[in-house]
Amino acid sequence: MSSHIPADLRYTESHEWVRANDDGTVTVGITDHAQHLLGDLVFVEIPEVGRTVAAAESCAVIESVKAASDVFSPADGVIVEVNEALAEDPELINQDPYGEGWLFRLQTTAIPETLLNAAAYEAIIVAEDEDEPSLANPKLAG
Repeated sequence: MSSHIPADLRYTESHEWVRANDDGTVTVGITDHAQHLLGDLVFVEIPEVGRTVAAAESCAVIESVKAASDVFSPADGVIVEVNEALAEDPELINQDPYGEGWLFRLQTTAIPETLLNAAAYEAIIVAEDEDEPSLANPKLAG
C-alpha cells in the first residue's frame, strides 16, 4: 500500500480525514488514498462558512480530470473556516492532502466514535484495492 495514513488522524469510510484541533474544532480533508484515486484535481467546491452540516452530509465537491466526488462531513457541526487557497490551487490536495490541502474546519460538539483509526482505515483501502484497483468506490466516485 503506497498511501500515507497518519496515525494521529481519524478517518471515514468515504475517505475523509479528521484532525481534532485545540480550539474544539476539527479540520477535514480527503486522504492521500482518495487523491491518488482521483488523480489531478482541477476544481474544489468548498462549503460556505456558517453552514450547518450533519454527519455524512455531502458538503463539498472535488473534481479531477477523471471524476467529480462528494466530500462528506464527518460530524454534525457548523463550518467555521474553509481553505480559500483551493479555489486558485486545487492541486494543493494532490501535493499535501494532510497539510496545505485541507478543505474545511468544523465546530462540533463531539467527534463520532464511528470514525476509524489509521489501522482500520488502512484495512478498508486494502480491501477496496483487492476488490477492484480503480476508481470504483461509489462513495468516492460519487
